[in-house]
Amino acid sequence: MTTRIVELRQGILKKNDELARGLRTQFEEAGVLVLNLVSSPGTGKTEFLQRTLKELVNSGKKAAALVGDLETDNDARRLAASGAPVRQINTDGICHLEAEMISRHLEGWNLAELDYLFIENVGNLVCPSSYDLGEKIRVALLSVTEGEDKPLKYPTLYNSADVAVITKVDIADAVGFDRAAALKNIKEIRPGIRIFETSAKTGVGMPEWLAYLAQTKSKSS
Repeated sequence: MTTRIVELRQGILKKNDELARGLRTQFEEAGVLVLNLVSSPGTGKTEFLQRTLKELVNSGKKAAALVGDLETDNDARRLAASGAPVRQINTDGICHLEAEMISRHLEGWNLAELDYLFIENVGNLVCPSSYDLGEKIRVALLSVTEGEDKPLKYPTLYNSADVAVITKVDIADAVGFDRAAALKNIKEIRPGIRIFETSAKTGVGMPEWLAYLAQTKSKSS
């Protein structure tokens, strides 16, 4: 039975990877920079993305988002307030997004008209790590309220991430966040990874994050 489960899982991932490769080619040909945001629930991923989208839209950039949740469209409605086009993906109990879900929800969008496409994954640090969505950049988010050892507990996510974002730094002192320990743990798992320390509420770290997006977009064009 164990062998059968392993074979089934490998088959599912193989199919997903094939679809993801097709998506990546599609994104590259369209010239859109695609980012996959992964975190645990409550990290502030939606607020961070809402601030990002608003800043991009206000600066004249074309950005859109796909939002993954088990149920409800609450996050999609919050993000739509930024002025960017947003589509909700309800997974109906599945703990991650898959390449097929992304492909299906892109129908009708002209990707060539977009500068950025953000994928807000389901709040989970395990399953999303295994599923390629065709993104250029995978972003691992860590809140100051979660504990500095999260990167050590979930190394697969940080090993597969291109960027790490620490959120809610405006309340770091209040919750006793050990900044040095968090940075050390992230770098121990993923040496050389780019780290941004941000607060979507106050705007701390957002200029640096937005500059990174612009620079990465310029290089990928």
